[in-house]
Amino acid sequence: MELLKTLCAIQSPSGDECEMNTFLLNYIRQNSSNWKVKPVVYEGEAFQDCIILVFGKPRTAIYAHMDNIGFTVRYENQLVKIGGPHVKSGIQLTGKDSKGTVLCEIVLDDQNHLLYKAEREIERGTNLSFLPIWRQDENSVQCCYMDNRLGVWNALKVCETLENGAIVFSCWEEHGGGSVPYLSRFLFEKYGIRKALISDITWVTEGVHPGKGVVISMRDSGLPRRKFLNSIIEHARNSSIPFQLEVEGSGGSDGTEIQKQPYPIDWCFIGAAEENVHSPDEKVNKEDIHSMVEMYNYLMKVL
Repeated sequence: MELLKTLCAIQSPSGDECEMNTFLLNYIRQNSSNWKVKPVVYEGEAFQDCIILVFGKPRTAIYAHMDNIGFTVRYENQLVKIGGPHVKSGIQLTGKDSKGTVLCEIVLDDQNHLLYKAEREIERGTNLSFLPIWRQDENSVQCCYMDNRLGVWNALKVCETLENGAIVFSCWEEHGGGSVPYLSRFLFEKYGIRKALISDITWVTEGVHPGKGVVISMRDSGLPRRKFLNSIIEHARNSSIPFQLEVEGSGGSDGTEIQKQPYPIDWCFIGAAEENVHSPDEKVNKEDIHSMVEMYNYLMKVL
């Protein structure tokens, strides 16, 4: 879990993913020679801070967003949300401005205004993220930003043995998207890729339980094409890998954005479920993590 711990500690609020981009490119350069197939790497200004890896003759792409929720410093000591973070007084935040690293805590006043308290004034426009506090026991791992560092970690694990496929590290997912349209277009037009798996993290609910396996989402705010979804579920049943089915009426992902594009690309959200969503205390069961990697490795061979 050391790689996951490292990923959770990297600040990558939506729109400011350059630090994560740098880490991933370095990781890929250092490790790809040991992978079963060395991928073609697409990155640079044409892809902004996103990264695409192409292995062999790809048929299916895995999308994992590398941004996180957070906050932007406004005027005085006000904060503006990036995405939909859970907020309560006392939560610790960290970031950097021109004077160096900053540490502060959230304060909600009597009118429920979102403010920060710090030893010095933080420069306006500074992005802040939850302070990472890693916890691990026999059954689970817990920290901020399991959503979606765990999805990124899963994609990197799949890279180790992937022979044919594409891995997409996308941006802006937590704050409305924006990168998936040009990323999916690139893969469709250059490689003809029409299938996508969304490596992201979902919720523990009354119907989804920790330790019961990776979650295959049948729907959220987006509706994957049922024919493709049924094929995923059939493959999952044949795999003997533990999994759960999810049905939700809200929430979205890179898959929701793929569905809005003018390309015939099927998608399905598959990921482990977490407790304490969008908080500093996101918690995921280790068995669900293992089944997530196993399911992705299996599906990338049969799709």
